[in-house]
Amino acid sequence: MKLTSKGRYAVMALVDLARFNNINPVSLRDISLRQGISLDYLEQIFSKLRKKEIVQSVRGNQGGYVLNKKAKEIKLTNIFDAVDEKVKTVQCKKESKKGCNGKSTKCLTHNLWDELENHINDFFEKKSLEDLIKDNTERRI
Repeated sequence: MKLTSKGRYAVMALVDLARFNNINPVSLRDISLRQGISLDYLEQIFSKLRKKEIVQSVRGNQGGYVLNKKAKEIKLTNIFDAVDEKVKTVQCKKESKKGCNGKSTKCLTHNLWDELENHINDFFEKKSLEDLIKDNTERRI
């Protein structure tokens, strides 16, 4: 199982945005510089986040992005869904009777990986942007 850079960068950028969200709109350029993420890549990510109404853009001289909801209301699963990131530990479809290996039955360890996927997705469902901001603040103290 592997999260792509798109999913990881989306979370990093939104945590950065959430830290400064209550002051002014945050520019992608500032996020890019602070987080070391390509500006072009951030523009692609934020286009998807805007379409899923996680962020909204503010035009003008002091423009940028703001969160559409409170940080505690934005779960990591919302972010992953917005950028088309799927957390999967098996390649086969859950509904399919066929296994990942192409055989007519699932492999001996299929249920193990399926259970792990459920735990991971439950973890991401419980974690919000606010949790990540608090975790980061507590570590700096």
